[in-house]
Amino acid sequence: MHLSVLILGICLVAAHASPTEHHGRSLVQRCFEEAKKLVDDAYTYSRAESLRRVRKNVVAPHDVLRFMKQPRGDTRSAVRAADYMEHTLRLLQQRLHRINKRSLNATDLMTPEDLLKLAELTGCAARIRDPPCRTTQNIDKYRTITSVCNNLQNPRLGASNTPFARWLPAEYDDNISIPKGFTRIKPINNFLLPLVRQVSNNILSTTDQGVESDKEFSHMVTFFGQWNDHDLSFTPFSPSIRSFSNGVNCDESCERTEPCIPIEIPPGDPRGPPGPDNCIPAFRSAPVCGTGFSAYNFGGEPAVREQINALTSFLDLSQVYGSEEKLALSLRNLSSDDGLMLVNSEFRDNGRELLPFHPLQVNMCATRGRITKDTDAREVPCFIAGDSRVDENFALTSIHTLFLREHNRLARQLKRLNPDWKSETLYQETRKIMGAYTQVFVFRDYLPHIVGNVAMRRHLGRYPGYDPTVNPSISNVFATAAYRFAHLAIQPMLSRLDQDFNEHPQFSNVPLFMAFFTPWRIVFEGGVDPVLRGLIGSPAKLNTQDHMLVEALRNRLFQFVQHITLDLGSLNMQRGRDHGLPGYNAWRKFCGLSQPKNQEDLGQVLNNSDLARRLLDLYGTPDNIDVWLGGVAEPFVDGGRVGPLFACLIANQFKKIRQGDRLWYDRRGVFTPSQQNALKTANLARIICDNTGITSVPRDVFNAVSRRNPRVQCRNIPRLNLNPWRDTSCSGGLCPNSIDEIVTAEENLLTPEPNSLPHNKVA
Repeated sequence: MHLSVLILGICLVAAHASPTEHHGRSLVQRCFEEAKKLVDDAYTYSRAESLRRVRKNVVAPHDVLRFMKQPRGDTRSAVRAADYMEHTLRLLQQRLHRINKRSLNATDLMTPEDLLKLAELTGCAARIRDPPCRTTQNIDKYRTITSVCNNLQNPRLGASNTPFARWLPAEYDDNISIPKGFTRIKPINNFLLPLVRQVSNNILSTTDQGVESDKEFSHMVTFFGQWNDHDLSFTPFSPSIRSFSNGVNCDESCERTEPCIPIEIPPGDPRGPPGPDNCIPAFRSAPVCGTGFSAYNFGGEPAVREQINALTSFLDLSQVYGSEEKLALSLRNLSSDDGLMLVNSEFRDNGRELLPFHPLQVNMCATRGRITKDTDAREVPCFIAGDSRVDENFALTSIHTLFLREHNRLARQLKRLNPDWKSETLYQETRKIMGAYTQVFVFRDYLPHIVGNVAMRRHLGRYPGYDPTVNPSISNVFATAAYRFAHLAIQPMLSRLDQDFNEHPQFSNVPLFMAFFTPWRIVFEGGVDPVLRGLIGSPAKLNTQDHMLVEALRNRLFQFVQHITLDLGSLNMQRGRDHGLPGYNAWRKFCGLSQPKNQEDLGQVLNNSDLARRLLDLYGTPDNIDVWLGGVAEPFVDGGRVGPLFACLIANQFKKIRQGDRLWYDRRGVFTPSQQNALKTANLARIICDNTGITSVPRDVFNAVSRRNPRVQCRNIPRLNLNPWRDTSCSGGLCPNSIDEIVTAEENLLTPEPNSLPHNKVA
């Protein structure tokens, strides 16, 4: 029976509907309108509730997490379209069931015309239309902000607001959408999954006193990893804090109902006894249009729930520039002809630029008075950048600031080198160089420290060239599990060091839990220089099997005064279940590794029989171990800081990112040979020297300072040679003969004048 017949039957029995409604609006149209109102009302309620909390200054940690994970701009449109689709189909299903008194799948009964109309009404159709690549200007020269048309045969491959890739089939409780372990009654491999908070308590817990420091790698490795992660993946939550089906407020209830996935508290937890009112609030990741319960898919794949990646999958510094057009434009200084990024108009950092403030004056960052106990302390808004997590901690904020300054420094140099270049050319050429920077730094300097020598040789050796058949999309397991390994490499204290690399006498080291959402520390407490010195002059935390996740992340995440805090380890595992990630052994098999079957096997894999016993006491079988937990529990590979499983998954992901990128910096024709050679000499240490008041750094800022890697004066670290970017066609004799005079001009520009504003003065 087709849906059109069912519509007629429903119309005939609808006693309160007028004839005009019967013939003027189809059932699909009416259900869509009802679903639209339901979704829009929930979004409006959630926004109003958030504003109410902010105005009353009662922001809780889960508010902060939700604020960070809110979809914005085109991502919000994509998420809204998915919600429209899902709830239209849910309403259709209910009405069909009332008529036929049996379980029906609405989409099985809908004609192609009905499905097309539904896709257009909800906005889902717009999410899968291919863009017109042939009419896009400079398609072979510059990346689009969204990365559509990177792959000319499959224009949305790797673009923002597309689904994460699946390397293994998803595993849900109902094989479609319900998270694993959600019902708490369905066994998996003959065992019930343990509560994620119980796993966190039993396996991840450590004390700050038990933390061991890494003797080889600096804290910069940890936060550069976070910075790089924010270039590649962002999984938004649903904008609603209220259940669409029953109106439950996820902030106020521990009921398990979409989009609420509360983290239950186990017996004996320091947060108190388990119960219906004691949980850690958590929210489901937003689905992609036509997946999950909507059961209508556009690509022919099984209609399991898929999650959306709001960022591009390429190494293109989208955390600086944004992954959608409106945001990218808002971050540019459009009043300048120099291709510059927008900077803060109110404050400077010892004469140097700071990130602009968020135009919405977001009060999530009004933490100064609470932390310092000074009720009269001036607050500042959050900073804004290409990624919404810029304010998560002030170490991350400092790296953001560094790359903002480097863009503007390069743009000014290119302007002096090529006076005829227009603002758009300056912006695009600078962005192109900056994207190449991150590709060089990640592959040459960062990944060898993480995945080790074997994975580098096997997966990430010589560049093999572009392959349009390779899917560069970020995989769900990479974003949700493998690339979260660095959470266990964060120290409980963030160091701030003076020019001699000693603890700063005025701006002391800061406990990690007091560093969350504190842009005011950059504005009023010495700027970015002490923070960057702290990152390159202090060691990373060493992830050991008996000291995994520091207290600030496990029990004090986003702590603001007395409010209940979050547990990052529990959130990671809950997120993996929400995304339908298969268990530990499935991924070991995917990587060609052994699959332990019992405690003895697992003890050999982990080289720790006691840890194996504690894990199986919780999970019953190695098959069920959450992949994030299993990955971080493995001993390190040689030369790396992850175990064999994560070395495989991370290396495979970056292999796909590089090989599936048509505009990879080392591909012939993307840059000239002389430009490529210049880019290969780029150095993060030099970027620090060029954009801060720091005068000495180690050449390798990822390695700990040592006799093999001593600090050297910045003048001894070579600059990037920009001569290969000199446009020989410029006219009027305005082109400089060499880069030397540009460097001299730049140094004069960056030297603060006597009347420059100090870091804590208002402009």
